[in-house]
Amino acid sequence: MGNETHDFLPEMGDQEGPQQGPSWANPRWLADVVDSGADLTAALDPTQMKLAVEAASKSAGKATDPKAIEDAAADSIRAMLLVRLYRVRGHMAANLDPLGLSNMEEPEDLQLDWHGFAGQEDKEVFVGGVFGYEWVKVRDLYNALRATYCGNVGLEYMHIADTEERRFLQDKFESPGDTIQFTDEGKKAILAAVVRGEQYEAFLGKKYVGTKRFGLDGGESMIPALEAVIKQGGQAGVREIIYGMAHRGRLNVLANVMAKPYKVIFHEFSGGSANPEDVGGSGDVKYHLGTSTDRSFDGIEVHMSLVPNPSHLETVDPVVLGKTRAQQAIRDDLAQHEQVLPVLIHGDAAFAGQGVVWESLSLSGIPGYNTGGCLHFIINNQIGFTTSPKFARSSPYPSDVAKGVQAPILHVNGDDPEAVTFACKLAIEYRQKFGRDVVIDMWCYRRFGHNEGDEPKFTQPLMYDEIRKHPKVSVVYSERLKQQGVIDDAFLDGQIKDFTDHLQEEFDASKSYEPNEADWFGGRWAGLNKPADAETARRNVETAIEKKLFDSLGEKLTTVPDDLTPHKTLLRVLDAKRAMFDSGEGFDWATGEALAFGSLVTEGFGVRLSGQDSGRGTFSQRHAVWVDQKDEHKYIPLVHLPHGKFEVYDSPLSEYGVLGFEYGFAMADPKTLVLWEAQFGDFANGAQIMIDQYIAAGEAKWLRANGLVMLLPHGYEGQGPEHSSARLERFLQLCANDNIQVCNTTTPANYFHVLRRQMLRPFRKPLVIMTPKSLLRHPMAKSSAEEFMGDHHFMRIKSDTTEIADKDIKRLVLCSGKVAYDLIEKRDEEKLKDVSIVRIEQLFPFPGEPLAVRLKRMTNLQEIVWCQEEPKNNGSWSFVDEHIEQALSAAGHNGMRPVYAGRDAAASPATGLAKRHTQQQERLVEEALGLADNHDITATRNTTKKKA
Repeated sequence: MGNETHDFLPEMGDQEGPQQGPSWANPRWLADVVDSGADLTAALDPTQMKLAVEAASKSAGKATDPKAIEDAAADSIRAMLLVRLYRVRGHMAANLDPLGLSNMEEPEDLQLDWHGFAGQEDKEVFVGGVFGYEWVKVRDLYNALRATYCGNVGLEYMHIADTEERRFLQDKFESPGDTIQFTDEGKKAILAAVVRGEQYEAFLGKKYVGTKRFGLDGGESMIPALEAVIKQGGQAGVREIIYGMAHRGRLNVLANVMAKPYKVIFHEFSGGSANPEDVGGSGDVKYHLGTSTDRSFDGIEVHMSLVPNPSHLETVDPVVLGKTRAQQAIRDDLAQHEQVLPVLIHGDAAFAGQGVVWESLSLSGIPGYNTGGCLHFIINNQIGFTTSPKFARSSPYPSDVAKGVQAPILHVNGDDPEAVTFACKLAIEYRQKFGRDVVIDMWCYRRFGHNEGDEPKFTQPLMYDEIRKHPKVSVVYSERLKQQGVIDDAFLDGQIKDFTDHLQEEFDASKSYEPNEADWFGGRWAGLNKPADAETARRNVETAIEKKLFDSLGEKLTTVPDDLTPHKTLLRVLDAKRAMFDSGEGFDWATGEALAFGSLVTEGFGVRLSGQDSGRGTFSQRHAVWVDQKDEHKYIPLVHLPHGKFEVYDSPLSEYGVLGFEYGFAMADPKTLVLWEAQFGDFANGAQIMIDQYIAAGEAKWLRANGLVMLLPHGYEGQGPEHSSARLERFLQLCANDNIQVCNTTTPANYFHVLRRQMLRPFRKPLVIMTPKSLLRHPMAKSSAEEFMGDHHFMRIKSDTTEIADKDIKRLVLCSGKVAYDLIEKRDEEKLKDVSIVRIEQLFPFPGEPLAVRLKRMTNLQEIVWCQEEPKNNGSWSFVDEHIEQALSAAGHNGMRPVYAGRDAAASPATGLAKRHTQQQERLVEEALGLADNHDITATRNTTKKKA
């Protein structure tokens, strides 16, 4: 680092001055040294500094005797260390807390005496361009540093590695022309926005006493600041802003930033819905809802949307980022990321405490997930519900986690709306220029506790004593403007009266308001619809492809470019794949999947697949990406297809964040098949909140359809508790009202058809697929070429591979997934002629009607069995039991009930002992086929338990 820094120093020659000309030819050369981020001890070399100071002294007509030069050089080094420390730590002495309660101590190294300047305030020191000074009095330098870094805005930026980014922020702070400056009209507009924020909350409090609203009271400076983001962003090329935010201030943002009509919000407060009566769904509380709107500033229109979210507040972060990425792709903005801006509004405790915040931040610079920078706005209440900061985090600020992605952080006093607005304007300018995340940490307070019904003095009596004495933001700011002569006493009163009169008019209008249109299927969603009924959601569509397309895809999937040197094993895989297309037989899982992806792309759809190791495939099965063995350049066959777009990404080691990202992408783009793949299905439980709150319930709560596909490797091969179960039972527990689809397919062709069905139907539903592991190469899990063409389609129920006449069937074994092949092999080995094995490929919506039709034909049926590999308290049994019984009744088999065959109930999803796994698998297959009576099975299990 020292050598790098010396490159910034002028070349010094004889004692007459620098060879490259006098120092004033580049007045900020010394500032460049300090800006470089290097070790100052090495950078400010005393010998070099003496030469520099001597040259500067001559140019300024100052004394040049050796002792004076030596002293001046030492003073200069100390002065530059002072400057550096203010740039690094000045924010710790900034005036940030409106309440004055912060216990953050000012570092002693920010004082002049620490640097040896006590009593020397009038001494002139050489600083080589810092703050525009060549020579400056210590007092003036100190005052400039205090005013710049210790005012109402504290800047953290010296952790950023890129010199250009640091210098941009430094110039914005240290140049007098770029400090916080607003015209008188601008100040009045800021005050008016603060008044709207305050009076809106006060109006709601009076009209809806005791109703939770999670008001913004105490943080109203955010309103003019967010308006500045729209205006400044529009001027910088932003045409769309996608917001995600917490409860606090949400209703205020909806009304005063996003211009949702006040009468609609009042209508919802009175118990009404923002949607027509016939829309359906469960609805949600007001402070979870989203909206979309357009606003214009200076003739520039910006579209804005607020993404709905549950009370797991930070879950919306990756959803917003995914939606942003999709909108950037739709707008052809992925190269510059200028037109679509994500804005995330956080609470302080949540930003510091929730791991998904880091998972979202970590996506900011990763190909396939980068959105060109997100603006993070922290409403720093200085408390989390009842938890004080010292119990909520281990670092000084809630924003510290953002340093991990080198985001600049602007700490700002929420009682100064000009400062907050300035911070947001600077943030958007930085984001548009550098495409990086940026954080605004607005220190404020909650005037009424966690919600309006909460008593905060139970836990923070001293803070709330101070809050009750503290004047409102509008009062603090208006007094300042009066002193400046910008407004008179009547201005604030007039603003309050005019706005509250308008609110009363809107309140009166809300009583007769009736929504007349739901916005489910506008824009990119035009042409899609909500299924008319349950049967609609179950129906199939034509998903087969023409032979010409089938053959052309085969050629694309098996042709190696001349400039690629593939791995030798991949060449064998491709040889096997060519044999499939030549013979028309033996198509495996990966080939069926590639045919589905390729055919959709050729038909104009997008396909986006992400997950840990998805390019190669966790089990070396997919090989969607071919890597050259000499220089590692990549070739992706499906990328080179016409019409649509294919993307495959190896994701970060994240389930929660990445699944949320892909859900957000699918929310924005229904014309892209968006798939998220778990490395093992078991790992999906790391994203359970996204599954419960968004995938399963989002449509019912927020009227937002979504076609995300989850691929979850599932199956019992003796690999232990964490590599067996995708927790199928959890997904089935979530199933109701045709909210999602859950499938456990067993053939490549059926997998092909269900993927194509996902895009070809006129509606979108999340699809959860239990994908296989051993079946990827199982000799029985193969399909023929004809199954991808002709009149073939997705089969919700797969018939027995052995034809058995309906009248001969006495025992019917129903199952799902991999166990079917174990059952078939054992049944055929034992030559059982009256046992049929039928696979339920779609578990939800359950195919009860076609199953009943089949059962009705089995006139001599004596017993029906549900067989599964999972323990009895896991898997499908608890879900399918009732559905099978209903199908039996509909088929005329009254009184018959399904019998369970599978593993015993267990706390662990699977055993980790290979021998025990094999014994369990053999026994459940025998039980299902009637090869072992219940007494023997029970005895065997009890014996096994005793031995264990």
